[in-house]
Amino acid sequence: MWTRYSKTQDFSREQNLRVSVILPTKNRAEDLDRTIRTLLLQTRRADELIIVDQSQTQSVLKTSPVPLKYIYNPRISGASQARNEGMKQATGDIWLFLDDDVLLEPDFIEKLLAAYDLGVTGVSGIISNYSGAPIRRRLWESAFEVGPFHDDRQAVYRKVEKLRGAGPTQVRQFGAGLMSFRADVIRGLWFDENLHGASFGEDIDFCARLPNGSVLLITPQARLEHKRSPEGRNAAHWLDLHAQGANYMRQRHWRSGIWNNLCFAWLNVGYALSATLSSVRRMSLEPWRAWGRGAKRGKALGRGVPST
Repeated sequence: MWTRYSKTQDFSREQNLRVSVILPTKNRAEDLDRTIRTLLLQTRRADELIIVDQSQTQSVLKTSPVPLKYIYNPRISGASQARNEGMKQATGDIWLFLDDDVLLEPDFIEKLLAAYDLGVTGVSGIISNYSGAPIRRRLWESAFEVGPFHDDRQAVYRKVEKLRGAGPTQVRQFGAGLMSFRADVIRGLWFDENLHGASFGEDIDFCARLPNGSVLLITPQARLEHKRSPEGRNAAHWLDLHAQGANYMRQRHWRSGIWNNLCFAWLNVGYALSATLSSVRRMSLEPWRAWGRGAKRGKALGRGVPST
């Protein structure tokens, strides 16, 4: 699906790239204020800030030192729809998607743009305070997430400190809270609005629908801290969320082919093992139920049935 990348020439230095920041927010006024402050302190400021506010009450002033487009609509349901509304307003050459609870290092945008050249479709930064999953979960991922279900971002995220001075690494997919793309590539490509809330998988699905030959890079020099605001977080068991994402992506992209089916079957062996061990520890069948709920919901979403 993607082309092996090799550096050619510095795209950002050849062209005066305009950057549009698309920032969905919901009921996180204080977090949003801190995020905007770090945007305004950038060594290379954004050319346009688009805030899509789904809050119960308006949470930001309509003026800013950076040209601001403020969209207030509490009827918007979820990050996917909010990003789409922001994309409809964006005019820059590079579209940068951020979460509303991140703190950017002062040179985040500058380092992000430095990773672009003529062969690059998108560039993501890296989370400086990334903690990752517990060791047993990492072992599980290494054993059972194979083929299309393998998340190649994790190997980069886990080396966040070691890679501080390193160059970009090519990956297949990004995380939605710190990714950017060339506007001329993704214009007209929308996030799946069947996914409501902060739904697992919308960023993976978006990247999977990029044109063949797209090159995606994570640059460890563009760094931000993810504060992970408790507001709006899904407290479901990880098996619920993980199974939803896997079944959603299988329905959308990976249903055909012997290899894809074998990888999906092996992943479900992993789910069964994890659900069994977790059920024994808890003396409860809830982990099994969580797996089933997530799988059922993911299949429905993948078929285009809106979540509820």
